[in-house]
Formats: sequence, structure tokens, C-alpha cells
Amino acid sequence: MISSIDLKRIAGEEAVLRNEPMAQYTTFGTGGPADLFIRPDSREKLEAVLAALKESGTPCFILGRGSNLLVSDAGYRGAVITLRKSMEAITVDGTRVTAEAGAMMPEVALAALRAGLSGLEFASGIPGTIGGGLIMNAGAYGSELKNVVCEAEVLTPSGEVVTLKSAELDLSYRHSALMGTENIVLSVTMELTPGNPEQIRAVMDDLNKRRRDKQPLEYGSAGSTFKRPEGYYAGALIEEAGLKGFHVGNAWVSEKHAGFVVNKGGASAAEIMQVIRHVQQVVLDRSGVPLEPEVRLLGEFN
Repeated sequence: MISSIDLKRIAGEEAVLRNEPMAQYTTFGTGGPADLFIRPDSREKLEAVLAALKESGTPCFILGRGSNLLVSDAGYRGAVITLRKSMEAITVDGTRVTAEAGAMMPEVALAALRAGLSGLEFASGIPGTIGGGLIMNAGAYGSELKNVVCEAEVLTPSGEVVTLKSAELDLSYRHSALMGTENIVLSVTMELTPGNPEQIRAVMDDLNKRRRDKQPLEYGSAGSTFKRPEGYYAGALIEEAGLKGFHVGNAWVSEKHAGFVVNKGGASAAEIMQVIRHVQQVVLDRSGVPLEPEVRLLGEFN
């Protein structure tokens, strides 16, 4: 594994941390330390850091907001790279909005609103970055990034920067062609529709109210814990199985919305994982429907 000293020469003294606890970087609020935590402040430094990590054989993980991530209590044996606070620029050109990978989705939706552009209202309450959102084709309330993305700028494992069109991204329900690959999103361009700012704001306010009313936003979570099974709703299956309020330690199936596993304070990643696995088994036994986690896992889980 590459040393932090070598990385500091590339990325800067303040950009590299050792044994950084990951709990503060995920919305679950849990997770052990990453061996290396890197915050490159430019695209050039990002590319140089990635090249050095690859040459040394050091595993790496690109972190967005951590809003769809469960990090092991043992942490991550490798380097975690965050693009937040460095690659967050948002530009508007006519009906096209381009956002760098580290930009938060609510901020991108707000930029569209200010430009009088409709199509990103659904994203105003999604607490993730646009780069991470593209990887999983984030969506809510009947819409998704697939509906507006026209292209993305991507850094390939070979160090080449390429532009992939929407068709090449193969966006579908909680999936993209980038998922599970070593490609890194640099920016996302969306084609939106001119609209009335007051009407756009009204839709955003309505969706965010619905979100506050129905989701357990007062606790740490990763949003919907499970993907929607074809022909079913995960939350309904979990509630019908009598699992609302099931908990291990302070990891709970939300009493407000059974589709959410929440951290009520101090829950470990292992406890959250126990709840997820128990829910999967009980629902499968009762209804015969397998539930696939939407949450990504980082590190080792027993």
C-alpha cells in the first residue's frame, strides 16, 4: 500500500488523512476507519492520486455523500477518495445543466429552479451527490436521473477521460453501466425543460413535505434499504411480515416507514446488517419474495 507521505506530496499536506473514521461521512452515521482518506482539490490531483494508487496496488473507493453506503465496523483497508468540497461546480447553458460529480443533488435541483428549468424537482430532497446518483440512477416520486441525463464525463481505469452518452450509460432502475466498474464520474450533463419557477418550487415543496411526512428523516439511514421487488413494494412486504419496530440494539426497522432501516443512535454496522438480513429472511419465508439491498457495502461483513 502506498504511504500517506507519498500521497501528501501529490495531493497536498492537508488533503490526506490516516485511519479516518467513516461514521462522519455516511448518513447511517456508522463505520470504522479507512486506512487513507483523500480529498484532492482539483481534477489534476485526482488523476495523479488515482495513478499512484493503481501503481502501488492500493484499493480505492470513490465516496459521494455516503447516503447509500454502509461501512463495516472494521473500516476499509485501502484509500477512500471524496470529491466533495472540490468538484462541486454547477453551470447552466440554455436548457442544459452540467454538474461536477461532487455537487449535491439538492443544489443541482436548486440551480435548475433558479434558471427556470424543470425536470429535477424529484432530486431536491435526495441527500447524495450527482456522481453517486448517476452510478445508481437515483430517483424518487416517479422520476429518475435516466429521464434527464444526456451525457457524463468519466475517467476510465486507464486514465482516459471519455464522454458517455445516455444510451451508453444504460440507466435503469437503480442501475447504470458504471456500477461495479472502476470508472469514475467527473461530471453529469442534464437536458431540462423550460418551466415556471413558481410552479417548479411548488412541486419541490410538495415532494419535500411528502418526504418529511412519510420518511424517518430524524434518524440516520441510507434511504430506502431495499430495492423495489417487481410487482411489490418492499415496505409493504416488511410491514405485512410484522417487522415494523424490529431492532437489534439501536438499529431499527422504522416504525414510520418499514422500508427504512435506521440508526437511532450508536448502532454498529454489524447491528444494521443483522437487521437487514433478518428482514430478508422473514420476508422470504413469509411471502417468497427475495429483497435485494439497495444499500452498498464497503469493507468486510461476517
